[in-house]
Amino acid sequence: MMKIQNKIQSLLNITAIIDNAKCFQWVRELRWPDNVHCPHCSSDMIVKNGRDETQSERQQYYCKKCSQYFDDLTGTIFEGHHRPLQIWILCLYFMGLNLSNQQIAQELDVHVDDVHRMARQFRDGVITLKPEVGLNGNVECDEVYVVAGHKGHPDAVKKKGRKGRRNRLKGARGRGTLAKEKPPIFGMIQRGGEVVIQMLENVKQQTIFPLIQATIASGTMVYTDEYDIYNRLQEWGYEHKPQIFYVA
Repeated sequence: MMKIQNKIQSLLNITAIIDNAKCFQWVRELRWPDNVHCPHCSSDMIVKNGRDETQSERQQYYCKKCSQYFDDLTGTIFEGHHRPLQIWILCLYFMGLNLSNQQIAQELDVHVDDVHRMARQFRDGVITLKPEVGLNGNVECDEVYVVAGHKGHPDAVKKKGRKGRRNRLKGARGRGTLAKEKPPIFGMIQRGGEVVIQMLENVKQQTIFPLIQATIASGTMVYTDEYDIYNRLQEWGYEHKPQIFYVA
């Protein structure tokens, strides 16, 4: 479970993604942790095919199997937008700090309507999932929650000598939802393999079922905690082994 949490924490680490080159490298590592695969046919018979003319950090590829061309952003929510990738990643980071759309727009120097559209697309996931099964063998599932520290600008709070808003430091009670400003992030990791991470509206069976079904092969052994959203995994066609965690 710690691997999932560490991956999610790195997702929101702004010090590692401060320019476009690092942003593109981050996307490549998230999409293809081992080898680049074609988003059209899933083949790994890929050769590099130069760089994008307007974005030199954006690698282009050619698939020898299906003869299709693609690049780092093909098939993701970042594809087809004029905003630099850096703006998208920083928007995600500021969402994790619970800044309002207006505040994010001011920080990024973009129109608030653009931020609204970007935030809405992030709710569907960082990387668009393809309708193919990718994880098998032994898979761990877990959910974590992104909770803001100080509301708004923490530096400004310190300068004015005010105490932080303590209710926001703790977050809403109970399991998080996007509406409670405590969005759940659902992670699935194949032991020794790939990781799939997606932000969800909530953590309910009807929410996680389509994601699990599209990502984990039927019959796979799935390890989870004892949260009751996982009770129907065997009914859905998976082996299921709950793990009990003790806090010292």
